[in-house]
Amino acid sequence: MAKLLIISAPSGSGKSTLIGHLMGQVENLHFSVSATSRAPRGTEKDGVEYYFLTPEEFREKIAKNEFLEYCEVYEDKFYGTLKSEVDQKLKKGKNVVCDVDVIGAENIKKIYGKRALSVFIAPPSIQVLRQRLVKRGTDTLEVIEDRIRRAEYEMSFADKFDKRIINDDLETAKAEIVETVVDFINSK
Repeated sequence: MAKLLIISAPSGSGKSTLIGHLMGQVENLHFSVSATSRAPRGTEKDGVEYYFLTPEEFREKIAKNEFLEYCEVYEDKFYGTLKSEVDQKLKKGKNVVCDVDVIGAENIKKIYGKRALSVFIAPPSIQVLRQRLVKRGTDTLEVIEDRIRRAEYEMSFADKFDKRIINDDLETAKAEIVETVVDFINSK
């Protein structure tokens, strides 16, 4: 039976790096493409990076209960995980990776139960996270402080996950996430 991996982390924790590593190391992992009502950026293509919907289309799908989880980040800017995206892959025997926020992770875990493994990627500390975000050089200090406040909130959910990986040393975290996922996929 195919399984579901639910991965969450505060911004700057290394989640994208770890998911990328995981996808390259473990066979039969397939990324769940999320839906959004924001416009495509740069070279983004529909069905590749996201399923791009209008706010009205997104609301229609909400009304029809077509999402496992969703949130409205800003007015008319929705993100969500389509049930059909996950269930079609699972039915074909593909293990699915969902990259979602902590609330979305809780909601998906409730639906799939033991068929899903929830993993929280944590920074070693808020101070280290702040340093990483500053070092990136992509955000203003105001944006960084917003991300830190959000990270503190998200970290309060860490104990609700099946597994917590502290990304202090990247190579150690890579090995740990691969081992965790392989063990879960191979379990009965």
